[in-house]
Amino acid sequence: MNPQKITISVVLIVAVVGGIIYLNSQKADRGSGNGTITVTPRLSLDRAAEKVSNSKEEIPSEKKATPNVSSVVKKPLPSEEKSNRYELAKEITTPDGFINTDGKPVTINQYIGKKVILVDFWTYSCINCQRTTPYLNAWYEKYKDKGFVIIGIHTPEFEFEKVYQNVLEATKRLEIKYPVVLDNDYSTWSAYQNRFWPRKYLIDIDGYIVYDHIGEGQYEETEQKIQDALKERMAVLGENGTINQPLTQETPLQGGTKSPETYFGANRNEFLGNGIPGKTGEQSFAEPITVEPNKLYLIGSWNVSGEYAETSAAVGSPQIGSDRIDYRYRAKGVYLVAGSPNKPIEVEVLLDSGPIGTSIKGADIFYKNGKSYVRIQENRLYRIIDDKSSAEHFLEFIISDPGLQAYTFTFG
Repeated sequence: MNPQKITISVVLIVAVVGGIIYLNSQKADRGSGNGTITVTPRLSLDRAAEKVSNSKEEIPSEKKATPNVSSVVKKPLPSEEKSNRYELAKEITTPDGFINTDGKPVTINQYIGKKVILVDFWTYSCINCQRTTPYLNAWYEKYKDKGFVIIGIHTPEFEFEKVYQNVLEATKRLEIKYPVVLDNDYSTWSAYQNRFWPRKYLIDIDGYIVYDHIGEGQYEETEQKIQDALKERMAVLGENGTINQPLTQETPLQGGTKSPETYFGANRNEFLGNGIPGKTGEQSFAEPITVEPNKLYLIGSWNVSGEYAETSAAVGSPQIGSDRIDYRYRAKGVYLVAGSPNKPIEVEVLLDSGPIGTSIKGADIFYKNGKSYVRIQENRLYRIIDDKSSAEHFLEFIISDPGLQAYTFTFG
């Protein structure tokens, strides 16, 4: 082989190897996934506590501080007492991707001894998570420069929520600026022994879980705990200043009876009113004689899989336009998780046999020729009804084309 060919071969080999290294560098390091990883606590906690205990100075309250927010720093607990009272945080394991991190991985341990951490388990099609997000965004903006960080652990409920681009687009829609980690294999979820969306875990500067909250609500209590942890952090690090911002005002949610979350897929469609719950495959569903409250009725030709039911009439079939979803619900808000992977589908939506009124329409409802519609395309949560109070109504979806995949109804 002549020198020129040798040189070309070497260049090609280097280029291929370099390309492989670059592509691998863009992947999340999933780690071993063996066992639960616990973060390493700070070693200087007792010395910091002693320092604060011996000090005669306290950080004074400002004259205009909110009455229910104390700005006096409390003495940090000794490490032995903390270890007896709280569990250590668990590390992020086998991540599947990172958002809002400039492409760099994040860990819990990298912040221990430096910041207070709020870990939020969520998934983007969950309405409860979406209603929590504005509070998380507000806390992040208020406290990110005071030693506070939020890490969103996105653990998917449905397969489409494992797709990185889908999660990325959701974070943009929800205006999330804090780091988000994809937990597609539930490894971090399992490490925390979590079972709920959303759920928040507050981790103090020493690596201990000092507070957690399941679901929506109690936002003032959660923010107060964040402020307490930030005050302790200041004491431990010997920083000057106060943490006395007014608590973010909570928007009360209406209580009362509402319909249960209702799944279309065979894995969890126990509320199916016609047909056989738990059965997969192509099925023809007959028009019901009566529509009972809180029961899901499919009409027409549907292909039922584990996660969703899909309209399946072939093109040219006389059944096109006759596929329907019927549901008699009681709630203030109605949300549909759905998608149409092949093309967008305009679905006519009727409330009590007529168009949805403009005063109670959800954000995804639009009007055409005097009728109300929702345009289904990307896999996400669609907002159908946004009423002022909880009431019972009859809801119908008339689907014009095959390929619509319905996952679940949720109610608020």
